[in-house]
Amino acid sequence: MKLSIPNDKKERLFADLKTANEAFQNIYSGDRADRQPVHTVYGGANLFTFNMAEKLGQAALESFRTYAPNATVFGEVFDLEDDLAAQVYEKVAKKLETEAVEDFRIDFEDGFGNRSNEEEDATAERAAQEVALGMTYGVLPPFIGIRIKPFTEDMKERGLRTLDIFISTLVEKTAGKLPNNFVVMLPKVTIPEQVTALVDFFDILEETLGLRKGSLKMEIMVETTQSIMDWDGTNPLMRFIKASRGRCIATHFGTYDYTAACGITAKYQEMDHPVCDFAHHVTKVALAHTGIWLSDGATNTMPIGPHRGDNLTDEQMAENTKVVHKSWRKGYNHIRHSLWNGYYQGWDLNPAQLPMRYAAVFAFFLESLDGAAERLKTFVDKAARATLIGDIFDDAATGQGLLNYFLKALNSGAITEEEALKTGLTIEELRGRSFKKILENRIVP
Repeated sequence: MKLSIPNDKKERLFADLKTANEAFQNIYSGDRADRQPVHTVYGGANLFTFNMAEKLGQAALESFRTYAPNATVFGEVFDLEDDLAAQVYEKVAKKLETEAVEDFRIDFEDGFGNRSNEEEDATAERAAQEVALGMTYGVLPPFIGIRIKPFTEDMKERGLRTLDIFISTLVEKTAGKLPNNFVVMLPKVTIPEQVTALVDFFDILEETLGLRKGSLKMEIMVETTQSIMDWDGTNPLMRFIKASRGRCIATHFGTYDYTAACGITAKYQEMDHPVCDFAHHVTKVALAHTGIWLSDGATNTMPIGPHRGDNLTDEQMAENTKVVHKSWRKGYNHIRHSLWNGYYQGWDLNPAQLPMRYAAVFAFFLESLDGAAERLKTFVDKAARATLIGDIFDDAATGQGLLNYFLKALNSGAITEEEALKTGLTIEELRGRSFKKILENRIVP
């Protein structure tokens, strides 16, 4: 076939483009392949103990068994069809029994409040000792971290001091080791310099304490209007990420700080408020394909009945059940809204919220399993030629979306690897995360 461009001119033409393309790919490297927790439990640092995950799991399981004694009741609460309710109920029960808490944040900010310096110093030291004990007994959740006070002008000294005490004490107790998937949360970020200050302090801590360089990781809270739109009318999130010098791995949305900053009154400060949706969409667009995890916020209506004690009357128990089920439905709908918006992680504030968390996540994926498997299998079998299954048209862009569904479903624990094989793909192909590569390996020249 005759071509008009000589090779040497083509090479010169593509030289600068290659450099620019590779620079772009370094920034937008795609989603990370490692596991992302589906939730983070925030708890006051003053209450933290080494076996906190176990205690929260027991409390969650007790709430689940009390207020959802069988799949029928469970399905009625969340309006699930019988077959789906049975599947979800079984998976939620197993999850609460084996790994109820995936991620925990030891909170020195809103969940702890402003206390005397002496009390916060002592709490930071004690919390670090408890984490070290949890490491010794192997009972910490798979992900864990600490939320410090913000690096605003009035709080920067307190935030840094707490982190210094906590990390120094922890490293001393563990002979230089950090927990698996340990992270430091910086709240109320408004300017890149706050992020820079934290990562500069990470450098100092690692050098002083003999930690491996780069071992300290951070997250930022997106909870101010200035983190969505800066003074010059631009979104600053990528500047925050760049300022972290590769240490920032996630952003968490602060529903109530953000809605308050937008002038929303208390009654309407909800996760599905339109101002939150706007922030979610802007954040998702700004950080798409960077590998930064995104987490939504929390529902602040607690599924806790008004009556306490062991000898409740039938009437009191019925009233408790009504309150818990109403709260579960509200939280469930909020979580489903987050999942619909592409936020696959969120906050929980109380162990009684964990049944609704896993119910929402598992139902979201399981209700689409058979249809998604058929669509992906047919699409791959036809080597990515556009297909029509029923009234659904799939083209090349949909292929990656279908693959993403199975990746997220596997990550969340909603489906097993065996269930994912319904797609006709191998586990290696699924883990490769690229629909394009799957097709390239299957198409015979």
